Amino acid sequence: MAFVPQMIRLDTTLLTKVTTLTSDCFSSRNRCNNMYSIKEAFYSLQGEGAHAGRPALFCRFTGCNLWSGLEKTRSQSDCQFCDTDFIGTDGQNGGKFKTASQLRSHIDALWPSGHGYKYVVFTGGEPALQLDTSLIKEMKDHGYMIAIETNGTLALPDGIDWICVSPKTPKKLVITKGDELKLVYPQEQLDPEQFETLDFDNFYLQPMDQGHLSVDQIPLINTQEATLHYCLSHPRWRLSLQTHKMLNID
Repeated sequence: MAFVPQMIRLDTTLLTKVTTLTSDCFSSRNRCNNMYSIKEAFYSLQGEGAHAGRPALFCRFTGCNLWSGLEKTRSQSDCQFCDTDFIGTDGQNGGKFKTASQLRSHIDALWPSGHGYKYVVFTGGEPALQLDTSLIKEMKDHGYMIAIETNGTLALPDGIDWICVSPKTPKKLVITKGDELKLVYPQEQLDPEQFETLDFDNFYLQPMDQGHLSVDQIPLINTQEATLHYCLSHPRWRLSLQTHKMLNID
């Protein structure tokens, strides 16, 4: 019996180390095992914001600094309404890649052969955990305009052409300047007015998609009606709709 408490202490210590290691894998762009971890990559139309309707290559990184992606932790997370699966590399064209060149070659194969106007959107999860200057240079050397969809709480590497910040937490934003601020609306702790003094070229409100949430997770309201009303009452904001969901495309 004397060994039981010792074993419990050992397991707790080990669990703490494993948890810390897992967290460190996706911090400050120190990629886990020095590899890019991609949930999925696909070619489609940008469905939201200022570039809605534009053909784009999407590269979704795994990992996020605001939510683990596990339903059991949603209610305790900084972001509780995420509708995206960013765990693992089992999505379409997902995988792990040792170098920027390997990842670029993999996703570049998805772009229509022989056509220019190349546009790649790095998203997540939180892409700022993995996107680095090596990958940015690799994509630009092969003709891509680079966009990022970030929650704005982490610093970004230089060289990104289009910065879209979508605030998800009351925590102070690190990125306060960019091309597009897209606020999912409504969020109980985030008032659109608090962002209006930031240096962004475009301000969008996007109705929160609650189709994947239950009543006990978040109060269900007509978010589209609420967003429309706010935009009409506050002309600084434009309406953004998730047109890719309306079209039933990726």
